[in-house]
Amino acid sequence: MKLHADAASHTTVQAHGPGWIVVGGERIAHSVALSSTGERFDWPGVAFEALNATHFDALLRLNPELVIFGSGTKHRFIHPALHANLMAQRVGLETMDTAAACRTYNILAQEGRRVVAALLIESPAEPTSAKG
Repeated sequence: MKLHADAASHTTVQAHGPGWIVVGGERIAHSVALSSTGERFDWPGVAFEALNATHFDALLRLNPELVIFGSGTKHRFIHPALHANLMAQRVGLETMDTAAACRTYNILAQEGRRVVAALLIESPAEPTSAKG
């Protein structure tokens, strides 16, 4: 009997770091939405402060049972009005920093859940020079 490694039948985040993720061998340095069904699209939420309800409404077309929102480099909660349509459609929303969202998304996708990761990818802060 031959043994073969299971091939992933869903989109996974293969790596992540400050200001980037890797999906399907491609390095992505902008906000993105990933679906466990294999769909992916650029998510125009370029900054946490610029997010609005249309950013979250766009996720409904992926027919998720759960959305994992990666809020960037730190854990920040969004105003409930921004995800009111998700709640109205009985879609769960969990918020965590983007690194944790990548890991959580991978686990849930592997379990066969209809999960979407909405990942806010922020550019790393420019180092400030010390004045002395």
